[in-house]
Amino acid sequence: MSSQIQIPCMVLAAGRGERMRPLTDHTPKPLLTVKNKTLLDWHLENLSRHGAHQVAINHAWLGEKIVQHIKNSSYPDLEISLSNEQVALETAGGLKQGMSLMTIQDYFFVINGDVFCPDFPFSTIQDTVEHLRQSKAVVLAHLFLIKNPEHNLSGDFSLKGGLITEKSDTLPSYTFSGAGLYHQDLLKGIKIGEIAKLAPILRTAMSHNQVTGELLNVNWVDVGTPERLAELNK
Repeated sequence: MSSQIQIPCMVLAAGRGERMRPLTDHTPKPLLTVKNKTLLDWHLENLSRHGAHQVAINHAWLGEKIVQHIKNSSYPDLEISLSNEQVALETAGGLKQGMSLMTIQDYFFVINGDVFCPDFPFSTIQDTVEHLRQSKAVVLAHLFLIKNPEHNLSGDFSLKGGLITEKSDTLPSYTFSGAGLYHQDLLKGIKIGEIAKLAPILRTAMSHNQVTGELLNVNWVDVGTPERLAELNK
């Protein structure tokens, strides 16, 4: 098995970052810095270090700053494509447009540009993809979950026998980390340029037992408020 990422990857960087205002009035959220490095660069460095090649980054709010940042960066191992959203397309719509810039065989990896997770297990991604490919079941998505942080104590999903399920009273709930592996067929019902949310599409696939997941034990922060950013930079 290879620990090098051989599938296309996408970093989601199109959000407005309302809760981060006033910081995001002039800086897109993925360009906010933790320990003197932008959130975006934390991801790109890790992807490069783990052998990724094709990377798409979507942008909308203050997107020209992300374009300029990439122009001024040096990632010789990464073939970076920028997906310009004239209007924010929501997560699924953004993924669909970004997919058109990559050569996708089946699965691709996605991570939110506004999460800080320096020890995310990038080295296991390709092994997980191979496992999904060999599965007899149809798996349209594989989500990485984390233990519930203070700001999301009720969690997002439950995990039962490796399958992602709706939260229930009988199972512990966990928080979606913003990282996942998606099969191109998950989004086949969306047209390029269409505004579409990801959650309803995932829930439909979940109802058919087509979404798997795993629980990570990692240092993870959704950099969603100025206070959380300040805490990281202490």
